[in-house]
Amino acid sequence: MNQRKVVLITGASSGIGFDAARALARQGHSVYAAARRVALMEPLKEDGAHVVRMDVTDEDSMTEVLDLVLREEGRLDVLVNNAGFGYFGAIENVPMEEARRQLEVNVFGLARLTQLVLPVMRQQGSGRIINTSSIAGKMVIFFGGWYNVTKYAVEAFSDALRMEVKPFGIDVVKIQPGSIKTDWGVIAAEHLRESSRDTAYQEDGERWADSIDWFYHTNMLSKPSVITKAICRAVNSRHPKVSYCCGRFAWSGRLAHAILPARWWDAIMRRLAKIKMK
Repeated sequence: MNQRKVVLITGASSGIGFDAARALARQGHSVYAAARRVALMEPLKEDGAHVVRMDVTDEDSMTEVLDLVLREEGRLDVLVNNAGFGYFGAIENVPMEEARRQLEVNVFGLARLTQLVLPVMRQQGSGRIINTSSIAGKMVIFFGGWYNVTKYAVEAFSDALRMEVKPFGIDVVKIQPGSIKTDWGVIAAEHLRESSRDTAYQEDGERWADSIDWFYHTNMLSKPSVITKAICRAVNSRHPKVSYCCGRFAWSGRLAHAILPARWWDAIMRRLAKIKMK
């Protein structure tokens, strides 16, 4: 039996966050599942999770949840920063409002919640911060520019934080999912169509959106449970890894991006966008 820990996980209303919150609660941890869409998290109560509303772009919302956890538990052992989304489109086309919103949710919300919990963990002399990054923080995806910016930022943020807080007994772990079968891809494809419509990028944008849609409806993606297992290992291990890179095409994509000349990678991405998926 793993030692019972108090865990706060954001983005728990769907996909990886929902699956991980359920698994951790079933393991006996005291899990506070947080997201804006509270109704979608109701089933988690059956597994013993506490369901709370949190908007990571609203500091008052984050503070209220943290205060609640500390009142009820007296401590916080693990923060899983999982909230995030992707708005795909050409750099030129994505409205700055949407670009900023991605940064607010994927980077600044994660960063501010981390700042809020660090004094608690430092006083305890222990704690663990687990950031859901992405393989998109290690390789650039066609028309994923703004999303890539946010995930590259999460990678750098996590690496810097790890060095800073180690003396206080706090671990920082990165989760780097590859291609996972959730609604993420379908939503990203729809955003790509929306941002490309009636622009110079429409033809390429529609082709790439069709490819993403097709891909996310195949059986070539990993199940969310693959990432859930990695998160559970990061929570339960006495000495967690610095990063867990897992899921379909995670290692292969990362390796290809690292060793191929940049122009080759660019050509491959554009070539993939021209293949008609059926």
